[in-house]
Amino acid sequence: MDHFSVDAYSPKEIAARVESVGVSKSTGEPLLVFALAILAGAFIAFGAVFYTIVTHDSTGVSAGLMRLIGGLAFCLGLVLVIVAGAELFTGNNLIVMAYVDGKVSLKQLLGNWTIVFIGNFVGALGILLLIYLSGHWQIGGGGVGAKVLAIANAKVNLTWMEAFTRGILCNILVCLAVWLCFAGRTVVDKVLAILFPITAFVAMGFEHSVANMYFISAGLVAKQQPELVQLVGSLNLEQLTVSSFLLNNLVPVTLGNIIGGSVFVGLFYWFIYLKD
Repeated sequence: MDHFSVDAYSPKEIAARVESVGVSKSTGEPLLVFALAILAGAFIAFGAVFYTIVTHDSTGVSAGLMRLIGGLAFCLGLVLVIVAGAELFTGNNLIVMAYVDGKVSLKQLLGNWTIVFIGNFVGALGILLLIYLSGHWQIGGGGVGAKVLAIANAKVNLTWMEAFTRGILCNILVCLAVWLCFAGRTVVDKVLAILFPITAFVAMGFEHSVANMYFISAGLVAKQQPELVQLVGSLNLEQLTVSSFLLNNLVPVTLGNIIGGSVFVGLFYWFIYLKD
């Protein structure tokens, strides 16, 4: 048990805590890990839904301010993951610290990432199904559904390199948010630690693989509703297909997320604080 203190953990202490948790995650019961991963996918999807509803009507609001508001709304997802407890693929990229220290095997590392990635996808699709059945997209005369299409279409029209580099930049900030949470001792500490990095990555338009599991899948479903497509008649939706989603967005964004979280956060801090 930690001794009582109100001071934040130091960076060196954070590194040790992250590595210890990484070992625990990699050796956990696979079925329980999968269940927690489903929760994380659902939580991030809730953040995506919240983002969509608050940004669907930007009348009278500057683009920068709307991005800020949307970023704050999306923070809901990681707050739920961290405080309620769940397994998120992008955050689990930090397990690489335990791997390079020889405390988990490559099989355990990749096994965790695979289980969690699939579980996150299942959770995101579960929330998508409920949102679709709820008629949520009809809010604002279909304005929310139109926003769903616009978000998804913009994502699948990124070039491979744009998606990849935005994935790197995104998970640097996401893993730094998780890292800062390990410095805190209270729920308030953790929530405040999440706000700035997550708001920043969303406002700057970076790409999160788990969020895109909801965002783009939602766009693919919304595309099947003619009344919503009609509302975005000026958009060319030709690229909004399953193959574009998987090959032009999810793959490069996922690879970018792995590099951003594992290399630029995990390996850097391992080298600084744990190498010897």
